[in-house]
Amino acid sequence: MTGQAAGFEELRDLYQEVILDHGRKPRNHFRMEVFDASARGDNPMCGDRVELFLALADGHISKASFIGRGCAISQASASLLTELVPGLTPGEARAMGARLREMAKTGVRDGSTPALERLSALSGVHEFPSRVKCATLAWHALDAALDGSKEASSE
Repeated sequence: MTGQAAGFEELRDLYQEVILDHGRKPRNHFRMEVFDASARGDNPMCGDRVELFLALADGHISKASFIGRGCAISQASASLLTELVPGLTPGEARAMGARLREMAKTGVRDGSTPALERLSALSGVHEFPSRVKCATLAWHALDAALDGSKEASSE
């Protein structure tokens, strides 16, 4: 194995560890008692489900949590979302979701911010088109919650 190939494998392993860690021990995995926006996302192809809760204050997302079930990728993506969007405006959170969706579809990592670098763990799903929907489900739910539409699908 060449040095470059070994480096790529190490990076891939690191990203895999991030997904597995968040999938096994999801952060902010609880139903928020008081919230300002919520939406449920379903992936009818595989049964992944995420219900996202957002608390808003002073034009920013102050807290995010989720409940759900599904594959490690869908749960890890929701877990990462709940860690990364607090402190952002709704517009900034939507922009982050748009970049995540692009990264998941193309595999082109965006390390322009520390938050996007963390989401790079999900860039490998582009090799498996059915997994793109798993990785983006929580972010579709985020848009639905901010739109007030309550329901989202990764279809």
